[in-house]
Order: sequence, then structure tokens, then C-alpha cells
Amino acid sequence: MARPRPLPIDPLAEAKRQWLAHGWTDAADGMALVTSVMRAQQLLLARVDATLKPFALSFARYEVLRLLAFSRAGSLPLSSVVARLQVHPTTVTSTAERLVRDGLIAREPHPHDGRAALLVLTESGREMVER
Repeated sequence: MARPRPLPIDPLAEAKRQWLAHGWTDAADGMALVTSVMRAQQLLLARVDATLKPFALSFARYEVLRLLAFSRAGSLPLSSVVARLQVHPTTVTSTAERLVRDGLIAREPHPHDGRAALLVLTESGREMVER
């Protein structure tokens, strides 16, 4: 992959300069910080996406697989996955459905709570996450 050439200006410094030039002095430092964090996040996500692309995994799907692989039994209640990943239950449910569709996890009834679902890592899922 070709290395990106340096930009002729520092875009974060220029953004702060613009905030100051337009009279937003009180907000300039905070906006520079937020912009910097957001750019760092974009760079990290791009790297993660590029790393996971050969496996046809999104970060969300990888995160669920890895969490299950780290668990003692290779399974966790859906509610525990939601709590540990700190994402909305609908997001985990949607991600789990894709992983089930691809045979990487199974969704089983919880052995002690008839209302709960258990997400279980399959052998294919374990092989995938370890690769």
C-alpha cells in the first residue's frame, strides 16, 4: 500500500484557526479536541476494516466472536454480550443473526432462564476468530 503524502497544511490546526477566525473562541479548543478524536477514530476504523475484510467480518461481528471465544464456555447470554460490549440490544441481535446465518455462532435457549437466549460459538466460529 502506498504511503500517503503529507498534507500541505495540518487540517486540525486549520480547523481550529477557522473556529477562531469566525469568532468561536470559546469553542475552538473543544472543537479541535473533538475533531482530533473523530479523525483518530476514522483512521483506526479504516485499519480495522482493512484487516477484517479478507475474513468478511465487520468489527461488530468480530467483537462478538472474540467475546464468545474469550468466555470460559464459548457461550454467553445475549444480555451479557449487550452489557459487555456496551451497545444497543438491537445491534447485538442483528449482529448475532448474521453470525448465526453464517454458521459462526448458534442461538440456543438459556438452560436456566426460558426468556433468555444464549449465544454459542460454533467450531467454525472458533476457527474464524482464531485466524
